[in-house]
Amino acid sequence: MAVFHGSKVKIFALSASTELAEEIADFIGIPISKCEVMRFADGEINVDIPETVRGHKVFVIQSTNSPVNERIMELLIMIDALKRASAREVNIVMPYYGYSRQDRKAKARQPISAKLVADLLQRAGATRVIAMDLHAAQIQGFFDIPIDNFRAMPLISKYLCDKKLTDVCVVSPDHGGATRARDLANVLHSPIAIIDKMRPEPNVASVMNIIGEVKNKNCIIIDDMVDTARSISAAAYALKDAGAKKIYVCCTHPLLSGDANKRIEEAPIEELVCTNTIELPKEKLTPKITQLSVANLLGQGIINIIDDQGVSSLFK
Repeated sequence: MAVFHGSKVKIFALSASTELAEEIADFIGIPISKCEVMRFADGEINVDIPETVRGHKVFVIQSTNSPVNERIMELLIMIDALKRASAREVNIVMPYYGYSRQDRKAKARQPISAKLVADLLQRAGATRVIAMDLHAAQIQGFFDIPIDNFRAMPLISKYLCDKKLTDVCVVSPDHGGATRARDLANVLHSPIAIIDKMRPEPNVASVMNIIGEVKNKNCIIIDDMVDTARSISAAAYALKDAGAKKIYVCCTHPLLSGDANKRIEEAPIEELVCTNTIELPKEKLTPKITQLSVANLLGQGIINIIDDQGVSSLFK
């Protein structure tokens, strides 16, 4: 049994975030507790927790990236097991929130899947959710339990400041990301530009225009996630055609689905700076990709929650 600052605490890692969980546990100074995730022949998931959690503040670390449905189901079953084992609190550390792009009805008969995921987590028995850079801030309103939305911007901006780039222009890949671009530009004391694009279908983008001056600038494209890399590669080509010098891409969540790595390697992109909210296999960690660890940030957040201290200072 781990006692931390007078509280009984346990940290569990599920299949999507084992490496990140180890880093977080090392930062806090608590060992990872054991749990067994098994699958029956037909694919059903079962969880066994071979140690007591009664009366504990429990933290379960699991991003819900690909295969997203399995990750979510694994997490829901784990929450149910912990509640039935009389855990005092079930705190979910979900660095990447799956289905976050489905936060509203874009067409008449579409679901709001981000809300459905919130309902499932709460119904299963979660008492708190800790996420990073939710795709849409209003997702926090889908919950009736506390949810903390940590930001990777301090990590990314520090890394970029240390590079000491000159003639910088921060670029938003679409109108919706202008606020994020402005936040980074304020730190780097640089102007911003916006890519005006249309999206005829999911994961397909067509650059229409560039709003702002990018000629002879070192451009930094900032987004919350990179999935297929079609959007950022199209933006990089457009910026290069407009006279940009070097082009960098920054994001929190490197989904890197399908041929994303190939597109990044072929595009005029110097470096993709991302975090380890999603664990990348070795074959996807190409020389262009730099991963920054969010372990200390999330670890300090967990410590503050255990001690009933505020976490808002960690968002700055």
